[in-house]
Amino acid sequence: MAQAGHIQRCGWRPQRVIGWGGPRAVTTQCFHPFRSEHDKAEYETHYAEMAKAWPVPFENLLIDTPSARTFARASGRTTDPPLVLLSGTRGTSLMWIPMAAALSARRRTYALDTVNDVGLSVPRRDDWPAEALIDWLDEVFRALVPEGRLDLMGMSYGGWLASLYALRFPERVRKLVLLAPGGAVLRFSFAFFVRVLMILAIRIPGASEDTLRRVLRWVFEDAFQYEASRRYIEGDLAWMLQAGRYFALPRLVWPTVLDDDAWRRWSVPCLFLVGEHEKIYSPQAALKRLRRVAPHVTAEIVPGAGHDLVCVQPDLVASRVLEFLDGPLPAPIPERLPELIAAG
Repeated sequence: MAQAGHIQRCGWRPQRVIGWGGPRAVTTQCFHPFRSEHDKAEYETHYAEMAKAWPVPFENLLIDTPSARTFARASGRTTDPPLVLLSGTRGTSLMWIPMAAALSARRRTYALDTVNDVGLSVPRRDDWPAEALIDWLDEVFRALVPEGRLDLMGMSYGGWLASLYALRFPERVRKLVLLAPGGAVLRFSFAFFVRVLMILAIRIPGASEDTLRRVLRWVFEDAFQYEASRRYIEGDLAWMLQAGRYFALPRLVWPTVLDDDAWRRWSVPCLFLVGEHEKIYSPQAALKRLRRVAPHVTAEIVPGAGHDLVCVQPDLVASRVLEFLDGPLPAPIPERLPELIAAG
């Protein structure tokens, strides 16, 4: 069991936390994981400005544990059931702005900055294999929700992390929501993989911002059809371009696909949502696989959206998520197998 951490409430600019790093503390610069003190100050100012768009009152929390000092944005009544939100790659807690009001009206939400990515979380180790990321999540979750279970929702890379956590610690997760998780269900499409290589090529002299914009237009095709969501994605573009300048980040672990046995022994009630225009893999193929190996997972396609479902269809997605979370817990999966096999 992970050791419970210390939680500190802070203003918009995180205060310096005196904590312990233990044997994993390998980095000593006070501005880590930023490249310099100036980059840290500039990023925090920009982050705070963007946070003004958060639509409901919130608290900034710092969770101090052996693996990291984790930043979390908490909203909603403290008496409501807890829901932890994990963002996608190069996303932060601010990724959830479009859905924050609806979710926080009925849940105590905790939106995290992922420890090996951009944001205000500070890692205490330099290497982050998947096992270490799940250990980190368990430390944070046990600090936020020491007793009982929590609901967990992840988008893209965060969905992959959420699936790994629920597989390893099913007793800690009441219900799980996966929004177009990277990996987990299917491998990335060849077309998406090629465009990832194009993004990586931005670091090569001669590559340009236009490369990233073209890739984002392809991945988030639906978002560019509407003014509000287009501005949201354009903000992400600027955010992503600045990340390499501000941060000295570790290499991200490439998401993996859970094998058939893992899905068959899945025990946590789960909702899988994917946009009908998803580009990272075929949404139809994802549903087909889940219905074959995990009929106990509720899998649905969101119309009029792709990988941008959070910003293009926030009301629809939030409504479906809350309907699922508020619904009764199903009977244990072994008791339902005959019913599920017959339905499949």
